[in-house]
Amino acid sequence: MLNAAEVAQYHEDGFVIPDFRLSQDVLSDIRSCHDRLLARHPEFDNYCPSLLAYDTGFLNYARNPEILDMVEQVIGPDFALWNSSFFAKPAGGGMRTPWHQDGEYWPIRPLATCTVWIAVDDATPENGCLRVIRGSHKDRQLKRHRTVEAADVTLNQELMPEEYDEDQAVDLELEAGQISLHDIYLLHGSEANNSGRPRRGMTLRFMPTTSVFDRDKAHEMHNRIGITDHSVRTVYLMRGIDRSGKNDFRVRQ
Repeated sequence: MLNAAEVAQYHEDGFVIPDFRLSQDVLSDIRSCHDRLLARHPEFDNYCPSLLAYDTGFLNYARNPEILDMVEQVIGPDFALWNSSFFAKPAGGGMRTPWHQDGEYWPIRPLATCTVWIAVDDATPENGCLRVIRGSHKDRQLKRHRTVEAADVTLNQELMPEEYDEDQAVDLELEAGQISLHDIYLLHGSEANNSGRPRRGMTLRFMPTTSVFDRDKAHEMHNRIGITDHSVRTVYLMRGIDRSGKNDFRVRQ
């Protein structure tokens, strides 16, 4: 579990890298699952926005009790897994991810999510590790974004240039098997991977059940800004109960 200093850092900085590591066997399994996914869907060579829509086997990694314990420490005992995605960034041309806030894309009201980012490979500045602006989540507000028309990006919404100062960014360097946790309002992005090494990262998105997964909002966002249509997402209750009483969760099996 997170120690007191790590919990405090998560709330103060908007992210934390716990003293935790997945085993090599688990990493090998994740890589094999990803290879199987790409064999069927080569269009996801850079980014798959919804792993569970194509292979529910990825749900096994979201069931890790140690990860769930850490999530519970920062968002409470009642929470659901609403999505899992994969940012693959293959060697020699992996796409960049624009500076953004996750909440700009997500149909959760009120906005609240802890993202668990799993380093499937070593993530370094050379191969496009995650970059964040420490403490940028504190005002609990979505900043202004614009639509990106470029073809070399994984996501199509980016922060307006005046909304952030990239000179304040820090690199989240992770060794394979390490994880980071970050808040829904944290400003973050990553550069392209022009190195000779892949930078695969898998995300688990957990929301407290005091929030509602709004499917109508999801469909509206899909039509308005062209993002993935989250309205058809299966949402899994991982721990506790639905505190809002308005969610249509599937109970974890």
